[in-house]
Amino acid sequence: MPESAKDAASPQSILQRMVRVVGHTLLRLIGNLFRSVEEPATLRGKVWLYVVSQNNVDSLRFVQQRLPGSVLVAGQGKNIGKYEKEVARLSLRRKVLYYYKLPFLLLQFLRHKRASTLRFFDLLYDAIGFYEVYLQKLRRYQPAAVVFANDHNADARAMLLAAKALQIKTVYIQHASVSNLFPPLTFDLNLLEGQDSLDKYLQCGPVQGQVALVGMPKADAYVPFRNHSTHIRTVGIGCNMMDDLQEVAGLLRKLSDAFPSLTFILRPHPRDTRNRSALTKIARNITISNGKEQHVFDYLKQLDVQISSTSGIHLEAVLLNVWSIFYDFNPTQHLHDYYGFIQHGLVDVTGSAEELVQLLATKLDTRPEVYHRARFYNATVATPQDGKSGELALKHICSLIKS
Repeated sequence: MPESAKDAASPQSILQRMVRVVGHTLLRLIGNLFRSVEEPATLRGKVWLYVVSQNNVDSLRFVQQRLPGSVLVAGQGKNIGKYEKEVARLSLRRKVLYYYKLPFLLLQFLRHKRASTLRFFDLLYDAIGFYEVYLQKLRRYQPAAVVFANDHNADARAMLLAAKALQIKTVYIQHASVSNLFPPLTFDLNLLEGQDSLDKYLQCGPVQGQVALVGMPKADAYVPFRNHSTHIRTVGIGCNMMDDLQEVAGLLRKLSDAFPSLTFILRPHPRDTRNRSALTKIARNITISNGKEQHVFDYLKQLDVQISSTSGIHLEAVLLNVWSIFYDFNPTQHLHDYYGFIQHGLVDVTGSAEELVQLLATKLDTRPEVYHRARFYNATVATPQDGKSGELALKHICSLIKS
């Protein structure tokens, strides 16, 4: 991963990492002692939809809306973006009691992988105590089940392990494209989007629990908005923390010069906090989509073409019949085809800005239909269940709870 991506999780500067640890200590560990956030009546006996980000809420919203007795739940102080006030909180006051384990854990991690431990010390520091606190919360409130949209963040892993220790039913709903670097599936019910996800998880290790391929529930409402126009009028460029902004700027200049009559919309990842103001000054036909405010599918509804590097947004674009093209915005990092989108023909590929300009020029009025390309990644595409992934997922969840 490039430092721009790692920096979003853990600052590159040692000083900034130490400041983050001090901030965590003062604001989270000590600060939490003086804030009461739990509402027992909201939590007791419910189906918990455990979320760690705004994207997680978008992925589990359909369960909250259709399953009585379900509630969005997050840890105290967790940043959930625009849904901050809609999420029930679990108090983490007692987390501070488990930091006596830090010296032993640090020693074990240093023995295992010294360089990574020193680089990401702040992440280890933050992770301590989640398991023990969540074990207590689950014992107290006895949820009917815990539904996850994340299977690899430290706090999500802690909640999963605590639920399994207490034999509370667990469900995983895939919220984004996956890779073969994820943890093995160990949930009681694993709801995946398609065959691609299952193949990758099988490479991660033995799969435990029931598996069902249900498509992408968060895309259901947008299936009627698939773009069937043959003309190219609006082009989107989705970038994330792994992309070099200089590469993005260079491509924007060449595209806006070559196609002054087209509209270009830049879509940075919601977690990408880098300054992008200079990019909109390149040309008048360039605007920015605010990922923290605008749902990704509302952004895609505006497009005829979507251009990105290594990003799961390619799949979301193709599901709306938006022609998606791979363009490497960070060629020095060798992250080419991380998700296998090129290998399985989901996207087209261009190796240079000139090649991309030529490709777009030949398709300005003959834009291809592409949504059928997503069938390997989304099990419901071009089937009678197309647009009904949420219904399929809910049937499986209700069956698990009743059993």
